[in-house]
Amino acid sequence: MITGGGPALLHGLPPILDAGVGSLILGSFPSPASLAAAHYYAHRQNQFWRLLGALLAEPLPELDYADKQRRLLKHGIGVWDVYRQCRRDGALDTAIQSPVLNDFAGLRRDAPALRRVFFNGQTAGRCAVWFQQQGYETCVLPSTSPAYTLAFERKLALWRAAGIGVPSGNQLTAMTIPDTLDHESHDRFPPLPRVEREGS
Repeated sequence: MITGGGPALLHGLPPILDAGVGSLILGSFPSPASLAAAHYYAHRQNQFWRLLGALLAEPLPELDYADKQRRLLKHGIGVWDVYRQCRRDGALDTAIQSPVLNDFAGLRRDAPALRRVFFNGQTAGRCAVWFQQQGYETCVLPSTSPAYTLAFERKLALWRAAGIGVPSGNQLTAMTIPDTLDHESHDRFPPLPRVEREGS
């Protein structure tokens, strides 16, 4: 939605998180479909739930949202986004304006078992360095968005190789999208916009 002053201010979704989460998957910001449904990865063409279901041997696409969350937490997996709010016209990450980061400082308190942070796509992955500096293992993975046209089987293989669903005591495979994929023009993103922290 666009107002007279530009795209409307959008607010993201609360995290799927508890004290037992050992792995956190971070996206960029919910799509319009996800915001409308108050449901991460609600767009029917997004491959997130299909992909996680295959990795965890769980029927995630068939479950309601509450059950999806419970199954993920049972496997020690949390879901959140890097941006708490932004302005955006449409659904593409390239349209994000004035983003504000989520408050990740509370993760030590809210997810004390967290060791691994996976990034669902390159936009989210721009925050990887900060998490590395906090001592977390990180891995930037190919986006599950339909806008990223890599074949599902290839995405699945890369997510599996990264160790999604593997107990966090095992060493995480060091991998990022630039190391594993041949990029075409539609895979490129503009420079990260200036990101403000709440209160700045």
